[in-house]
Amino acid sequence: MKVRYLVYIAIFVALGIVLPLGFHIFGTGLGSIISPMHIPVYLAGAFLGPLAGTLVGAVTPVLSSFFTGMPPVIPMLPIMFVELVIYGLVIGYLYKHKSLNIYSSLIISMLLGRIGAGIVVWFLVHVFSITYLPANPLIFIWGTIVKGLPGIIIQLILVPLVINYLINYQSNALRAKV
Repeated sequence: MKVRYLVYIAIFVALGIVLPLGFHIFGTGLGSIISPMHIPVYLAGAFLGPLAGTLVGAVTPVLSSFFTGMPPVIPMLPIMFVELVIYGLVIGYLYKHKSLNIYSSLIISMLLGRIGAGIVVWFLVHVFSITYLPANPLIFIWGTIVKGLPGIIIQLILVPLVINYLINYQSNALRAKV
């Protein structure tokens, strides 16, 4: 792997840890509404591809939980781990390998990630008897969409803008080298 690629991955992981801290300063509920940890995962997948998106999606919630206690190990860490891995993998695959536009890639990854989170919730409730989560994963999925609507809107605006900037920056840097 190229050093630049690894540096980008490290930057996206660091952003995934620091951004939520900034939102949690203003109140506990704001982070779960805006979902700032999702943004660097989407960016990593769309900019660097599915492998980087998957790595950032896997490493970020684990390190964040270890260093900051957010997300809590039970029940949110396994839920967010699966959700973010799916986000990074799907957006990277659709945008980088299938050349789907950024909005379609983002929306599909949002839906599939939430479905993955719902499946984890089902396992936590029905296999591990965690009773304070909704027994029906569809209720969980719907709740994350409704509660996270402001964050979804922000992500649909911000991620394409940043990806466009990063791609233009990268192509300008390559032209300057030649």
